[in-house]
Amino acid sequence: MLKILIADDHELFLDGLRLVLSGLDSNIAIDTVHNHKELQEKADGTVFYDLILTDLAMPGLNWRESLRLLKEHNPETPVVILSAVTESENVLQAVDIGASGFIPKTASSKLILSALQLILSGGLYLPTELLNLSEHTHPPLEHKGLLTPRQLDVLRLMGQSKSNKIIAKELDLSEGTVKLHVTAILKTLNVANRTGAVIAGKKLGLID
Repeated sequence: MLKILIADDHELFLDGLRLVLSGLDSNIAIDTVHNHKELQEKADGTVFYDLILTDLAMPGLNWRESLRLLKEHNPETPVVILSAVTESENVLQAVDIGASGFIPKTASSKLILSALQLILSGGLYLPTELLNLSEHTHPPLEHKGLLTPRQLDVLRLMGQSKSNKIIAKELDLSEGTVKLHVTAILKTLNVANRTGAVIAGKKLGLID
């Protein structure tokens, strides 16, 4: 069973999101809360969630502090921001704190599902328009949270022109797992192939 917690103070949006999330898995359980205070009470670490989705603009607590507490109490659970507030500063701060994704509320149902599937496979999703910003607007160090540590390992070896088979051997992973990481990297960096991933990784300061 896929267990998900959603925090949002708009009931109409919650109803629509429940319907969208039914496309993730045939066996799904969804809990909902309506502010940051309720979110902290529900996600205090005593119950394991496979995924936590939260808005930023809710009463009860500053969203940055709320996100820090969520990651402290649920270190293994991907926390995804679903918000109408999409300023790049907020997006990057959320990633730096530990969010596994930032999805605009204006996103289509198809995009939301695709982003969540990527995140559940270990990737990180950010709005395409943010990934296209130049490095002069956002220094490379601010992009350090784009990929997971394991994905960074894979990307570094991709930069050395090593095959999935060799990468799997060097990182002690199955070749299938490496393929999943490569797919997640391509989607996260919004590129079509391995060469594009290496170029984007260097531009963003993710690899040397």
